[in-house]
Amino acid sequence: MSNKVLRARVLTFFERPDSLDDESSYAFWEDGAVVTDGGRIAWRGNFSDLPEAYRTLPVTDHRPGILMPGFIDTHAHFAQMGVIASYGAQLLDWLHGYTFVQEALFEDEAHAQSIAACYLDEILRHGVTTSVVYGTSHKTAMDAFFAEAEARGLCMIAGKVLMDRNAPGNLLDTSQSGYDDSRRLIDTWHGRGRLHYAVTPRFAITCSEAQLDLAGTLMRETPDVFLQTHLCENRSEIEETARLFPGARDYLDVYESNGLLGPRSLFGHCIHLEPRERTALKESRSVAVFCPTSNLFLGSGLFDYESLKESGVRVALATDVGAGTSYSMLATASEAYKVSQLCGYSLNPLESFYLLTLGNARALSMEDRIGSLEAGSDADLIVVDSQATSAMRTRMQASPTLTDELFVLQTLGDDRCIAATYVAGERLK
Repeated sequence: MSNKVLRARVLTFFERPDSLDDESSYAFWEDGAVVTDGGRIAWRGNFSDLPEAYRTLPVTDHRPGILMPGFIDTHAHFAQMGVIASYGAQLLDWLHGYTFVQEALFEDEAHAQSIAACYLDEILRHGVTTSVVYGTSHKTAMDAFFAEAEARGLCMIAGKVLMDRNAPGNLLDTSQSGYDDSRRLIDTWHGRGRLHYAVTPRFAITCSEAQLDLAGTLMRETPDVFLQTHLCENRSEIEETARLFPGARDYLDVYESNGLLGPRSLFGHCIHLEPRERTALKESRSVAVFCPTSNLFLGSGLFDYESLKESGVRVALATDVGAGTSYSMLATASEAYKVSQLCGYSLNPLESFYLLTLGNARALSMEDRIGSLEAGSDADLIVVDSQATSAMRTRMQASPTLTDELFVLQTLGDDRCIAATYVAGERLK
């Protein structure tokens, strides 16, 4: 890994901004620099204050772009690249009509490897340097995904889908085979390089009580793995879960009774929560994952970001590709703003960019390694260009402040705004 100085306008967050005037929550250097050393950040600050020890290093000048930590996506399905933008269905019909058909193809390891490579290259093009990823029910597909991520030096969190009922037979595992495959994947990949494992029951409808019990066993056996699943996305889903688990107090209780809540547990969607579920999420420090583009696309409902945040529930932001309609976290933040507007809250651009970086890192309990520009953090960095398109250049003529510029990036930005992507200090895009 080559050590270097990256010169740019530099932005990093320390806390969640309370308002547009909350300048204590972030640092911004108009002519700044970040020094990378051995794949980590050694120093950041004003370029004019660059310590003597680094002044002989090669300098890459990205001005007038803004250099910041790489974006973090907390919920995505790499196997659904082939169904993104599939017309006309809500959640359960969409799964059976599109998703399960596509996921069956991942029994072919060569296909899984090809799509894994395509997915990782695509997210890097969009400035995403860490993603929390659902696989399929095939162990070999996850081996292929982790191998592709390792080859790029990426920090990735991923897991094989556990699914032993209510899906096509060629996609089903059993409670025991799901446990055994997950155990082998954990032993092979978790903690290897920058890779992490997530125990991944797809959702309650496709998991038997026995499978959820063994998912809890995996969590107890390896406490530093993650847990990812879906919760309260769609009214029909909630009704079917109640039918399948008549003894549960509510949807979340299906997971809670099997020991699946905790600070490393990520619950996608969380739109239609009952008061008890909110309290349980807060008390367990579990994470509710806001997936605005998929919630709108499937007509599932509006995630009440402000209410959950104010009630003390930890919240993250995610694309949810492929029900989500964009690989771009900028586009995702744009839709999050619109959903929040409909719920009576204006999500300000400082808060949006906090979520895309340090906020999502904190949701993953990984803020010591990703999401900021603190010394010792991994040098996963991006450079964003607020004048990447003619429309943005025109709009930027009337945007003199940093917050204006960030809002233009959030609202009009896409992959064209990602001028560079660095992973562990090496430029991959």
